[in-house]
Amino acid sequence: MHIIWLRNGFNVVVLEKDKIACKTSGNTTAKITSQHGLFYKYLIDSFSKSYAKSYLQANEEAISNIENIIDLENISCNFSYQDAYVYTQDNKYLSDIKEEVSALNKLNFPAEFVSNIPLKLEIIAAIKFPKQATFHPRKYILGLCNSILNSGCKIYENTKVYDVKKDLNGYVTYTKNNKIYSRSVIIATNYPIINFPGFYFLKMYQEKSYVIAIKTKETLPDGMYISKETPSISFRTIDCENQKLMLIAGGSHKTGEKIDLKNRYNNLEKIAKSMYPDCEVLYRWSTQDCISLDKIPYIGHFSQIMPNLFVATGYKKWGMTSSNIAANIITDKILGNSNQYEDIFKATRLKPIKNKDELKNMIKESVNSLVIEKFKLPEDTINNLNVDEGKIVEINGKKVGVYKNKEGRIYQVNPVCTHLGCELSWNNLEKTWDCPCHGSRFDYMRKFYLFS
Repeated sequence: MHIIWLRNGFNVVVLEKDKIACKTSGNTTAKITSQHGLFYKYLIDSFSKSYAKSYLQANEEAISNIENIIDLENISCNFSYQDAYVYTQDNKYLSDIKEEVSALNKLNFPAEFVSNIPLKLEIIAAIKFPKQATFHPRKYILGLCNSILNSGCKIYENTKVYDVKKDLNGYVTYTKNNKIYSRSVIIATNYPIINFPGFYFLKMYQEKSYVIAIKTKETLPDGMYISKETPSISFRTIDCENQKLMLIAGGSHKTGEKIDLKNRYNNLEKIAKSMYPDCEVLYRWSTQDCISLDKIPYIGHFSQIMPNLFVATGYKKWGMTSSNIAANIITDKILGNSNQYEDIFKATRLKPIKNKDELKNMIKESVNSLVIEKFKLPEDTINNLNVDEGKIVEINGKKVGVYKNKEGRIYQVNPVCTHLGCELSWNNLEKTWDCPCHGSRFDYMRKFYLFS
């Protein structure tokens, strides 16, 4: 994409809030695939057969595009073709597997119904997608960065963008110390940093997932696997420091959901031990993804009234392929070319929202600050709070978020999100205050955005 822009006389600047590929992109399981769960029957039923076929074709082309980029830019990132499977261990989902295979066959895709998979699991049935792919996401992204820099573009890390506004000649992008003037702007943040007029906070939510990496003396199979059951469990192997590890991901929930999270990693470890009793857990981490209400990414113009401002978001956990689709669509838009897939992912689309439950508690009064004035908490409130516990209490008619650390020190915050004022929930696994509306996360000590 950057090479195309340079050849057409564009100067390109990339602004990164933190470090490149150190959050969601770097923490992904990095499946490069058009297999997005049992999804194509949904697309045919909700949209049309031609829509589903275009979505499938766009993602299949993305796999080839990524391989071509890797070859062209000589990026060493462990790219490997793998088969992908959606499986079930429950008879009630057998018909769903069969219907998905039928839907894909109608789209002329060689999906296959199978009763066994290479993974060490007893299953009822599965759907097999041939010739999907995996890679090392950070190696790939850093390889792209080297290519971008070698092409004359600029990348600025630790440069947070606070706002983007129109001016007579295009747009002004505001950082802490600078203003950047440009004809076009692409907002490719995990969650769009501008609320209006795009209103993406009304059309998306965020979901957290948890991952462990295990090693075992047993031989690990190739392939990518994800269960039909909810919450789903995902498996894939990786090469890490001359050894083969398995990534096991799952435990997904909407960010800020009021549930006990303490056993999310323990549950994954139990699954690992049931399959490989000798396994050792080497790493564990969590990540967070944006999901649109109709399950299709938002790619293209940010708003109909803001030409040359573009957005790419809502990848629904399949960002490796979706981001390549986004790059090509937005490049074509900037160059004034048409793209055969732009209407499929149109960011300004206006369609009935099927998931109405996701609209609950989406807008409340904004607040200016997370941390509230210090005041003395009632003695009974402190005594009733367990060590390493956080919860919302009511004091003098006001709600206060309170956390007692392991040393007994008390931290108190205004439990309201600074984004649009939704009430925060305590995350007892990661010790953060999380927003159930839009996925913002805050440190328990002070105002601090935490994006996984």
